[in-house]
Amino acid sequence: MPNNTQKGIEGEEIAVAHLLKQGYEILEKNWRHQHLEIDIIACINNTLVIVEVKLRANDSYGKPEDFVTKSKQKKVIKAADFYIKENNIFWETRFDVISIIQNPNELIVEHIESAFYPTL
Repeated sequence: MPNNTQKGIEGEEIAVAHLLKQGYEILEKNWRHQHLEIDIIACINNTLVIVEVKLRANDSYGKPEDFVTKSKQKKVIKAADFYIKENNIFWETRFDVISIIQNPNELIVEHIESAFYPTL
C-alpha cells in the first residue's frame, strides 16, 4: 500500500500530465522556501499559475478541493510571494487547484482555475 508521500507524488504526476496536455509550461515541481511548498508552478499566456494538488481515493468525506483550507491557502500564497520576488516575475498570477479522485475503477481530474485569491 502506497504511503502519503508516494500518493502525493503520483497525484502531482497526474496533475503535471494534465497541465502539459492543456498547453501549460511547467516551471517547477515541489518548489520549497524554508517550510513552505508549492506543488506545481506553471505558466500559460504570460500568467504564472500556482497549483495545489489534492488526491483522494473517493469523495465520501468531501471533494479533494475541499481540503485546501484557508490555512493551506495562506501558506501557498506566502510561498508564491517568495517565488515571485526571488525570480523577479511581473506576470499576472493565478492560484489553481487540481482535484484528483483515483481508485481502481476511475480517475477523475478536475482543474479549478482561480480556486482562491490572495487576501489583503
